[in-house]
Amino acid sequence: MSTLESNIRRALDVLLPKIKKQHETSSKPIVLGITGLQGSGKSTWASKIVEILTSEHQLITITVSLDDFYKTHEGLVSQRDQDTKNGLYRVRGQPGTHDEQLAARFFKDLEAYSEEGDLKIPSFDKSRFNGEGDRAPESEWHPVSRKPDVVVFEGWCVGFQPLPASTVEEKYSQALAGKLPINTPAQHQVPHLLEVNDNLKRYCDAFMGPQHFDFFVHIDTSDLQNVYIWRLEQEHKMIAAKGSGMSDDQVRAFIDGYMPSYEIYLDTLRQGLFDDKGRMVRVILDRQRGVERVEEL
Repeated sequence: MSTLESNIRRALDVLLPKIKKQHETSSKPIVLGITGLQGSGKSTWASKIVEILTSEHQLITITVSLDDFYKTHEGLVSQRDQDTKNGLYRVRGQPGTHDEQLAARFFKDLEAYSEEGDLKIPSFDKSRFNGEGDRAPESEWHPVSRKPDVVVFEGWCVGFQPLPASTVEEKYSQALAGKLPINTPAQHQVPHLLEVNDNLKRYCDAFMGPQHFDFFVHIDTSDLQNVYIWRLEQEHKMIAAKGSGMSDDQVRAFIDGYMPSYEIYLDTLRQGLFDDKGRMVRVILDRQRGVERVEEL
């Protein structure tokens, strides 16, 4: 068994008895959220959890990514061009670049799915428009053939919750004073940070707030500088395998697009997503992605 698989099983063991108990008493799909820092292995965690629940525990399990719900290319360009000075929206990723109505409708339809209807998981093709991406035609969406017992919903900002405007402004002031781990909010304007916050509120109301999850896994680290190291390692491996990829400076710029939200919203998530304890696991990784500790929140 690999170290990664051992880490995944260690975290899943905390939640598994509760997932199985809820499955016995409810006919609704159980929604297990997973969020993780760039380069932490979030997508691998999601796919491995699907494999374990399906093959070892006979729970029909599917995975859905926040990326599946990106706006069309036209919608992304429109979002980008609303304010050309807003660096947070130069590329896709931030709250506001997804079709929240599509996401909310999908999860509503999933809950009501009876195996007689036609339900498909939306798909986004990141290769289109020279890497800017576009929603794939519906004919290419993955069909749901059986009502799932468990839905693993993963995304980089899944679990983030909006903050009072005053708190966002305080985080910005701390960044200007060099008091945050990396201080990336200082690279942006307060109104732009607040725009993300407003979009995040709508996301949480529609499909991504604590009320939409049954259980949650947060893959975290005690040192946010590790995110740059992990993502650089990933890119170097891809270049070795495929012959091309981003430069180190491009990778750092890519991470800088996500880091302001990490620095603003992670503190709240680290306190726990739910009011009641026992439905969330926080996994803290060291620089080598080994597990420092597992916290039940």
